[in-house]
Amino acid sequence: RFQACVYFASVFQAMSCGIHYLASVFMAVTPNFVCGFPGNVSSILFHNSSASSIQDIWTLWTSTENYVVVQLENGEIWEINQCSRSKREVSLDLAYEYKGNKSVFLCSDGFLYDDTKWKSTVVTQWDLVCDREWLAKLIQPMFMLGVLIGAVIFGDIADRLGRQRVIWFTSAGQFVFGIAVAFTFDYYSFVIVRFLLAMVSSGYLVVAFVYVTEFVGIKARTWASMHVHAFFAMGIMIVALVGFLVRTWWVYQIFLSIATLPFVLCCWMLPETPFWLLSEERYEDAQKVINTMARWNKVNTPCKVSELCSVQQDDPVSGRTGENDMSSTKKHNILDLFCNWQIARRTITVWLIWFTGSLGYYVFSLSSVSLGGNEYLNLFLIGAVELPCYIIACVAMDKLGRRNTLIPFLILSALICVLIMFIPQDFSILIILANMAGKFSIGVAFGLIYLYTAELYPTIVRSLAVGSGSMMCRVGSVVAPFCVYLRSVWIFMPLLLVGIMALLSGILTIMLPETLGKPLTNTLVEATEMGRNKKSCSGKTPPAHGGAALEKIEMFGQETISTEK
Repeated sequence: RFQACVYFASVFQAMSCGIHYLASVFMAVTPNFVCGFPGNVSSILFHNSSASSIQDIWTLWTSTENYVVVQLENGEIWEINQCSRSKREVSLDLAYEYKGNKSVFLCSDGFLYDDTKWKSTVVTQWDLVCDREWLAKLIQPMFMLGVLIGAVIFGDIADRLGRQRVIWFTSAGQFVFGIAVAFTFDYYSFVIVRFLLAMVSSGYLVVAFVYVTEFVGIKARTWASMHVHAFFAMGIMIVALVGFLVRTWWVYQIFLSIATLPFVLCCWMLPETPFWLLSEERYEDAQKVINTMARWNKVNTPCKVSELCSVQQDDPVSGRTGENDMSSTKKHNILDLFCNWQIARRTITVWLIWFTGSLGYYVFSLSSVSLGGNEYLNLFLIGAVELPCYIIACVAMDKLGRRNTLIPFLILSALICVLIMFIPQDFSILIILANMAGKFSIGVAFGLIYLYTAELYPTIVRSLAVGSGSMMCRVGSVVAPFCVYLRSVWIFMPLLLVGIMALLSGILTIMLPETLGKPLTNTLVEATEMGRNKKSCSGKTPPAHGGAALEKIEMFGQETISTEK
């Protein structure tokens, strides 16, 4: 009961991380636009259609190459493009086609935007079009850069100051910075505040992942940790819903930020984890938390921290092992992930999977609003398809194995990317379904790689391996928005890149060893042998040193700490 309350309270806030990560898909929309008119307009001509207002023309607008011809009240005739306007030297009859001399001028009177879908976006607010378009394209990459930095900073702070304090700070930060974004006064303050919002959002997701893992029992740990991602996906669905209901960007941002308020009001009641308290030798505080857990769960004889400590002190083998592990861990660095060809090849493959998983995840998510049809429904479905994918991942990884689940889903995502390229653009429903399938397959691989990486490496470098893999994941999330922008070069370019990376990752994964049912390795020699000889570590007997079961439980919790670093 106690763990369930802590779990659902913590992962509820993970929805706000999904909200802020994908909020820009509607907040930074660029609608149809043209240069501002140089005076009062008497009539407007667009091909064979005439109108008295630009609002009547937007329904006919089909391409960025289009232009409108306007006649001013003083008789002048102008051709209005998106980023320039031309004055016809000879003003005779109002006609769409004109081959005479023209004088070209810049858009000194601002721009006119199509507000039929969105009343206001950050693009229309600060005219992030034409020569300022690159500023709009930096919004999402800058946010993802904040995600990367926040994961590193708050992951380390959580180890030093505790999970509880970081959860308090990042939760309050998400609410404060989320509201502050709506009241920024210019583009640069907007980007800076969103950068800070990204840091605290990423920090919360990192620490919440660790927090729930350290509270949940080992039997439910895989399912519980995997479904933190499911609540993140629910946040994406909320973005779609709020985007459909609210069409002014700053009101939209406020509504999204309010979703974090219930947790902010009650997060101060969450306790510190006993794991962290014990690691800091705060035994009395740990005992208080354990006693509270016992009362909630109606356990009459709760665990005594003093007894646990005395058992550890009386076990010289376990004590020596811990000291050796600690001393050896301090001596190892990132170069040990390339200590021999077997481990180096494993590291390159794992890094590639992390990068591909993140790249594919955000490419499918960010590009969902450009698939045609209803963009709000598209994003909602892209989020909803993640919910069953984590269930499938949990079942498959325990029944078929980690590698045997990862390979087919990576290759399947590559095949789906190729399939989408051959679907005619008129078949929008089929394209949306195929993109959902692609997001499903890459989501399974993305969720599985967390645990698989921890099992592929020995104790002495496991934190380094998972932490470096997570860093490659963040690099993929930074690259993903730029990859989506390549649609302007070729509409299928993002899918082609994701497909190539997924296929390459799937092929290289064949060379990785299976870890299902195998004990965790402790040295680089054991990890290397696991790759060379599948039978060498296939026994069900755990490593032969005292306290192995407790070590494995604690180890998993500590590695999860580094997963998001």
